[in-house]
Amino acid sequence: MTVGELMKTLQKLKDSLCDLEDMHSFTFGKTSLHIGAEKAHLLQTEFEEECKSLNSRIEELEKELRARDSRQKAD
Repeated sequence: MTVGELMKTLQKLKDSLCDLEDMHSFTFGKTSLHIGAEKAHLLQTEFEEECKSLNSRIEELEKELRARDSRQKAD
């Protein structure tokens, strides 16, 4: 991937994470009284797993971009 493609992918991942957090906040802020404890626990677990996955991918891309930047500065 080119640096531009990495940057676009990174931004998409960050946007997805933000959207996920907003949706989760809305779900628990507006509907938590209407869902059972088991469903709430399941939603929380899924949310945490997806956030972990997105954050991991974001971290990988940021490391790749930093490595490329370091190589360019060394050249």
